[in-house]
Amino acid sequence: MVYCVEDDHSIRDLMIYTLTIAGFEALGFADSGQFWEAMQTSGKPELILLDIMLPGEDGISILRKLRSASATAEIPVIMATAKGSEYDRVIGLDLGADDYLCKPFGMMEMVSRIRAVLRRTSASKHREILSYGAITMDQARHVVMVDGREIYLTLKEYELLRLFLEHIGMVFTRDQLLSSVWNQDYSGETRTVDVHIGTLRTKLGESGEAIHTIRGVGYRLG
Repeated sequence: MVYCVEDDHSIRDLMIYTLTIAGFEALGFADSGQFWEAMQTSGKPELILLDIMLPGEDGISILRKLRSASATAEIPVIMATAKGSEYDRVIGLDLGADDYLCKPFGMMEMVSRIRAVLRRTSASKHREILSYGAITMDQARHVVMVDGREIYLTLKEYELLRLFLEHIGMVFTRDQLLSSVWNQDYSGETRTVDVHIGTLRTKLGESGEAIHTIRGVGYRLG
């Protein structure tokens, strides 16, 4: 799935059409509000094509938030910049953009850049198997096993467990977990984290005891 964040509806429709013809699934969004809502409801895309000049929150701000949250930090992002806007390109690349397109760009160039970035990021992807004790997470298959038995987690439970497995021994505050798993725009209460930790522990069975409550701080695995 490719997310296209572009406020010009004619360009956005052409991008979606071209990507669909090229064999990609794609969704388009006119602004950051629609984009962040989709990140919550539709899940994470394989790649984001992100225009810098957007109404309200601009593309640079969106990129900064994506890269600062563990749950979205590794999603490939291609920035679309105005022709000759070297400053925007430099800022985007410094913040972790994987590539950029200068407007106006050809649709075939867009598809070629997307395929190149996906090949590159796929080759350098972090290890697909994460484990701790009896817990094993196969990220390629999106499967979690405990003592050889598959368990079924919600998306947020899965993202919490992955964050813990990627940072064994690290203590996370509730606010950090909210920021990483629910993204920075989430306005709910930290009680949401406690509830999800509780259900995750239950599903992990005895292995759930490895998720420790650090009184007055938050949680850690191991």
